Amino acid sequence: MGALLMQTSAERDELDELDRMLVTALQAAPRADWRRVGRALDVDASTAARRWARLTEAGLAWLSCHPAVGPGLAPLVAFIEIDCAPGLLRQVAAGIAADPHVFTVEHVTGARDLLVTAAFQDQAALARYLGFRLGALDGVTATRSQIATMVHVEGSHWRLDRLAERRRAVLVDRAPAERSAGAPTPAAPDAADLALFTALSEDCRMPAARLAERTGLSPTTVRRRLARMRAERALVFRCEVARHLSGWPVSVTLWCAAPPGDVPKIAAQLIGTRETRLCASLSGPHNVMATVWLRSVEEIQPYEARLVARFPGLVIADRAVALWPLKLGGHILDPYGRHVSAVPVALWEDTAAATAEESLLARFRS
Repeated sequence: MGALLMQTSAERDELDELDRMLVTALQAAPRADWRRVGRALDVDASTAARRWARLTEAGLAWLSCHPAVGPGLAPLVAFIEIDCAPGLLRQVAAGIAADPHVFTVEHVTGARDLLVTAAFQDQAALARYLGFRLGALDGVTATRSQIATMVHVEGSHWRLDRLAERRRAVLVDRAPAERSAGAPTPAAPDAADLALFTALSEDCRMPAARLAERTGLSPTTVRRRLARMRAERALVFRCEVARHLSGWPVSVTLWCAAPPGDVPKIAAQLIGTRETRLCASLSGPHNVMATVWLRSVEEIQPYEARLVARFPGLVIADRAVALWPLKLGGHILDPYGRHVSAVPVALWEDTAAATAEESLLARFRS
């Protein structure tokens, strides 16, 4: 009965054309004020704000923000496959989903039960997490991990729909959206940056004046720091929509093997397609990983055939279809991909594993 009620509830969910354009506008300009959003969509500001409130209250769409940098070194992104003991998958998934440096947790088909994306300070932190967090978690029977040697594109770049040029022009922010080629790598954030990260993780549309109150900075300083973070791509803004309403309800992750010299061409091809949510180069023998959203399970094989036809040297070694995206970009979702709650992202924070590691090392020292 519960599953039937959930299905009926999901069938009542819907997005009209204005909803879809609103989500797309906020994907393009997540901090644009409602007047600018309204002008882009040919509605008044109050209508845009009211529509967005309805979508978020129903869990059908949501905004988030997380840092792309943290104290110390550049982030190490890892993809972890987890096998679970019978009957304990949901318990394991719930525990992992609460970890603040874990971005995504999916229950998937194939040769693993859970697929996890997480960020770490370095290789030692990944080893600590695998050994002292996952290794000690009741219900975990095995793990396999790969390091992303490069993330070519991730979910914040995906768009629900296409905006006409005149609409995009209204939304354009004069601040540079991307770091120019040859620009320095973002410096490690200081205390003021970390305070802004925390405030934005709670509400990424918080006005500069409110951010100033929360952080103790002046509004001018807040605006200057936000502009710098955007230019350095030190902040990642995401606007998501419940997957069953997106028109692309099937998420498939592909593990591929390709000649190293072909990887840049393959990545460029994948980045340019509507289906691609994630493309990364990996450290293992399956050196290309892609997550794509498709319109149906029947499209999986034709999609793979088109990809291999374009790149004959590419071998698709494995694939997994997402059954339940329990966590996406730091947000807990229901089985239909509707928003339930947020877990504020804290890059590389893993106190429990660090404490367990220190206890072990202390035994060796004594």
